[in-house]
Amino acid sequence: MMIRLERILFPTDFSDFALPAQQYAAELANRLGSTLHLLNVVQDIEMISPDPASPFLLPTGQLPELMAATQENLNSLAQPLQDTGLQVVTAVRSGVPFLEILQYAEEQAIDLIVLGTHGRTGLAHVLLGSTAERITRKSPCPVLTVRPQALKAHAAQSEA
Repeated sequence: MMIRLERILFPTDFSDFALPAQQYAAELANRLGSTLHLLNVVQDIEMISPDPASPFLLPTGQLPELMAATQENLNSLAQPLQDTGLQVVTAVRSGVPFLEILQYAEEQAIDLIVLGTHGRTGLAHVLLGSTAERITRKSPCPVLTVRPQALKAHAAQSEA
């Protein structure tokens, strides 16, 4: 049986912690001739607030603008990759991140998910738990998790 990795998904929260995973995903897609899917999930704001009446909630009418801005950020990530000849698909979803990522992976018949082990921290992490851990446990396909220090360690080994 031959393992084919034609569709690689890189879900990102645009944090610095996601950068090593982004580099791994792009390099794998490039070497394997795979399509790289970039996905961001605009989190359901009520899920990160302990009190739905909290003053930092976005009015629901701003979700389309937030999703459009997120799409622009994904396009900014995609363009340099596309300039190297990589086939890139971008998508923005709204909802609970791990659920939306898993659903996208199933809908798009993703062969591999590459994601960082750490994302945003703070209240959202405390309330939601680890998105990476949930994806790893429930994914319909293999998952490659990349620690933030992974590229530093790899670079140090290459120099030795």
